Amino acid sequence: MKAVLIEAHGGLEALKIVDRPRPTAGPGRVVVDLKAAALNHLDVWVRKGVPGHKFPLPIIPGCDGAGVVREVGAGVTGVEVGQRVLLAPGMSCGFCMRCAEGRDHLCRTYGILGETRDGTCAECVEVPARNVIPISDHLSFHQAAAFPLAYLTAWGMIVDRCGVKPGDDVLVWAAGSGVSVASIQILRLIGARVIAVASTQSKVSAALALGASLGICASTQDVNAEVRAATGKAGVDFVVDHVGEATFGTSLRLLKKGGAVVTCGATSGPKLEADLRLIFFKSLSILGSTMGSLGALHRLTSLVGARALVPVVDRVIPLHQVADGHAALEARGTFGKVVLEIGA
Repeated sequence: MKAVLIEAHGGLEALKIVDRPRPTAGPGRVVVDLKAAALNHLDVWVRKGVPGHKFPLPIIPGCDGAGVVREVGAGVTGVEVGQRVLLAPGMSCGFCMRCAEGRDHLCRTYGILGETRDGTCAECVEVPARNVIPISDHLSFHQAAAFPLAYLTAWGMIVDRCGVKPGDDVLVWAAGSGVSVASIQILRLIGARVIAVASTQSKVSAALALGASLGICASTQDVNAEVRAATGKAGVDFVVDHVGEATFGTSLRLLKKGGAVVTCGATSGPKLEADLRLIFFKSLSILGSTMGSLGALHRLTSLVGARALVPVVDRVIPLHQVADGHAALEARGTFGKVVLEIGA
């Protein structure tokens, strides 16, 4: 099979198209012929490397994918050859206390496809049967591949960590990113008021079309002033911030008393500088969040299947142009997901 392979960290040249053996299904496992795979910023980190973190190179990157079941291993029930499915990107032991509690994303052995083991940027992948989720016939493979990691991450932040309620004011940074697009849709489904911040006016307009109540163009407008005006100087209840170093101090200043900032990443850098007086004088909370439970992904799949949430695909490119997809992510030139077309 054809696959993208990273043998050593580096630039776009580190993405190699190679021939790899097609996997077979062992007991309790399923092999899926992939039709589409979506890129995430995590793929960029895997390619470039992260100081102090060791990735299991060589590795096939890719967290998200959708396709057709090719083979079912011994002992697998509820999954059939030929079934249209998407892949749950999170991998856990399935047996520990946290897995049994439905908090498998907190399992000590938790990992992600394309980060801790071979992923979805290939013509075929083998996964545990519990990582295969059937999709409705009206959902395209491109859409099915576009939402699992981003929407699960957003759900974990908004629903599980923050407990956002109808009527809450929530600011979302980097409105064109996959996680932020998902956050805007989930927040509107809940009934929150969304303030979306983006780097360009075109992205602001796209965020408004998704349901944001207010859009702010960070390159031409004063974010602090706009938020103060929109909230009567009170500030927002929550801030969704995965930008990190460049925005975190501002996020804290934008919160009302008792508010919280929730973060799942640090694309602009990991260093945190903050005025501690803001945190204790205003009783603020800083919440970390990574991924979400398998049960939450099943719920999200139902919501997408019912068209209550609609995955946003920025562009579809063939597998062999994966480097172009990485370049687009690094240039922040997308609104929604970059999807790789793998099979017809």
